Amino acid sequence: MTTIAYTVWLKDDPEIIRRYDAYHAEPWPEVAAWMAAQGVQRCRIYRFDRMLFMLLERDDDAAPAPNAPLAVAVAARYGAWDALMYSMQEPVPGAPLDGAWVEMAQVYDYQRNPHE
Repeated sequence: MTTIAYTVWLKDDPEIIRRYDAYHAEPWPEVAAWMAAQGVQRCRIYRFDRMLFMLLERDDDAAPAPNAPLAVAVAARYGAWDALMYSMQEPVPGAPLDGAWVEMAQVYDYQRNPHE
């Protein structure tokens, strides 16, 4: 299992922030189907003001979904979701100007020893 952290900002507009939260309160079913097909086991997004942080857990050996008609339809609908979310985002300072999520470097990891 690989864990990856990402960040991006939402545009500085209270209505956009409200809409982003509302979409994620009831995501399209194809979002979960697409993530499952990509080997994503868990995806969590946290927000502070307009700053987003995503923690993604993915199978190490996951293969892309096959090009069966259902997979293509799910991918197309997920693409529409992704474009909609992208339209609400802007890059964090220092990130590429495409507005996409950028991977964050891990700088600390604590795990409690169960024998303590």
